[in-house]
Amino acid sequence: MNKKNIADQAGFVYSTDPNFQFKRSEDEALVTLEPAKQNLVIQLDKKQRGGKTVTLITGFVGTENDLELLAKQLKNFCGTGGSAKDGEAIVQGDQRDKVLLWLQKNGYIKSKKK
Repeated sequence: MNKKNIADQAGFVYSTDPNFQFKRSEDEALVTLEPAKQNLVIQLDKKQRGGKTVTLITGFVGTENDLELLAKQLKNFCGTGGSAKDGEAIVQGDQRDKVLLWLQKNGYIKSKKK
């Protein structure tokens, strides 16, 4: 892919100006909120997953590495697989009760189940 065609965070994909440059701001590093201030929502999801049930944890504010760490800890606690993508932690199966228990035990007091 040509370097000109790489999309930036603001959604720009193409410009007709040959001198146009995407302005990437390195200064705006996302800061992870402390657990007590995170408003996490735990929900069950089956859409676009071939009929498989997963537990989604959404609403995480922070870096991608911190989200991956949270997802890894939740997967270890539940004893299942999963991943962290697009600002969501995904745990395989219906693990809503276990996830809520772990989150509240580890300081995520504003977490709620849908």
